[in-house]
Amino acid sequence: MQSLIDSSSLPGSGMSRQFEGENHDVGISFFLVDAAPEGGPRLHLHPYEEVFIVHEGRGTFTLDQAQVDAGPGDIVVAPAETPHRFVNSGTERLRLTAIHHSPRYVTEWLE
Repeated sequence: MQSLIDSSSLPGSGMSRQFEGENHDVGISFFLVDAAPEGGPRLHLHPYEEVFIVHEGRGTFTLDQAQVDAGPGDIVVAPAETPHRFVNSGTERLRLTAIHHSPRYVTEWLE
């Protein structure tokens, strides 16, 4: 198992880099997100929890029918099977880590 990984070597481009745990013998996966204003994924869900840690910027998270505004230092949890998405609702870049409680991504796109 590799102990140090340069994040720029991870798959992905543009808005996010992807660390899929099963490729590294790790039990979680995550996205490193760097979204421009108004950027973010479409509505989707997972059979496991997803935890978002906001590092910079502001985001509006949709969790089923609720909306949550989050900023630096905030943690947002999307429970398993809950439709969710986020959008950069600020004027600066939104940088966050989206942790998937799974060694591989399992996503159902709803939009």
